[in-house]
Amino acid sequence: MRKLFRLAVVSAGLSFTCLMASAQTRDTLISPRKAPDTLTSADLQTCVQYALRHYPLIQQALLDEQITDRQIRSKLADWYPQLNLTANYQNNFTLPQIAFNGAYVKSGTYNSSYIDLGLSQTLFNRDVLLAARTKGEVMTNIRQTTTTDKIEIAVNVTKAFYNVLLTAKQIEVLDDDIRRLERNLKDTYNQYQGGLVDKTDYKRATITLNNSRAERKTNEEGLKANYAVLKQLMGYNGKDSIHLIYDSATMEREVLIDTLAQVDYTKRIEFQQLMTQKHLQEADVKYNKWAYIPTLTAGAGYNFNYLNNQFSKLYDNNLPTSYAGVTLAFPIFQGTKRTQNIRAAELQLTRIDWDIVNLQNTITTQYAQALAAYKSNLNNYYVLRENLALARDVFNTIELQYRSGVKAYLELITAETDLRNAQSNYSDALYQVLSSKIDVQKALGTVQY
Repeated sequence: MRKLFRLAVVSAGLSFTCLMASAQTRDTLISPRKAPDTLTSADLQTCVQYALRHYPLIQQALLDEQITDRQIRSKLADWYPQLNLTANYQNNFTLPQIAFNGAYVKSGTYNSSYIDLGLSQTLFNRDVLLAARTKGEVMTNIRQTTTTDKIEIAVNVTKAFYNVLLTAKQIEVLDDDIRRLERNLKDTYNQYQGGLVDKTDYKRATITLNNSRAERKTNEEGLKANYAVLKQLMGYNGKDSIHLIYDSATMEREVLIDTLAQVDYTKRIEFQQLMTQKHLQEADVKYNKWAYIPTLTAGAGYNFNYLNNQFSKLYDNNLPTSYAGVTLAFPIFQGTKRTQNIRAAELQLTRIDWDIVNLQNTITTQYAQALAAYKSNLNNYYVLRENLALARDVFNTIELQYRSGVKAYLELITAETDLRNAQSNYSDALYQVLSSKIDVQKALGTVQY
């Protein structure tokens, strides 16, 4: 029996050591990477990577992975030997009596105590078997949820990045417009003072300049709000604004995407999640079928028993007992409960198949809508790019003609307004087509992060 006790202690110790070593290894693999807390400047990729390390939703998803991993380990721990120690002391104020030879005789002692050391080992249990067979799928499922969150944050940060650039570009356009209008106002005022023109041109120039300044102020406040949205999506807590780095020429070259690409459902994370859920449901069907298999457990124990009427001498003598055995448990009839659980699990599996069909139809529709929006925005981009070149040429020509006295000031103001609108519309079209491009990539399941 001493050998049995030593074996139980050694087995439990080895099991605990393996669990701790494995847990430490796993924590190293899934712990979030560190990143600097502040950013002075960042391009699009830097913003996305910063968000993936700092956005609270991503951090929560990583914690969910660790929680799930611990829950799996808790289930799998039932495969290891279970060693338990129970101690008890009892004082009997009145001893029980039994009938013996026509008389009542007291039985037992006033003081009793025992120490029970028990060892059990699960040989078959469907709960533990399910945990062992599905641990990989369960972790895959939770990691796919994290991937879904990462894709969403990558798309949202990208669009927020473009939104900031668009507002900043509109402010830049208005700055150029204000400089031109200030110069025109000065020229018009000098002409008015010289008697060459009446005060109408001077007042028109003032009105136009005031409108541009008011619009710039609106965009300036909008830029602050757009920066706040970007910083929130990045999980950035710094007080200073981030200087965004971008190359306009590179962005213009990146507007194109393969419009002939075919949808591959397996690249979409939602499809991958459904397939994982299907595998888990198939395991659940097997789990319910295993209800017809008995539960088998092996056990052994050693009891230290102490009995004495005097408490001071209670632990002088030990009356030990020991045992070893196997327990087989099998519910014979449960009112068709097991059969109904199997049918319900099979129906749930069929339901997931219909979820897959519905998702395929949804993905097809999403891609068609995203591609249509992209093509429309791309065509609009090309048209507005041409309009910008034409508006700039018209303005330069009319400005020269106005200064030569050929054109009226009203035509100059009209050309100025057309140029400003063309510049603003072109910038808006560029970022619209880039945003719609990311929607197409999301529909195809090819978003990079």
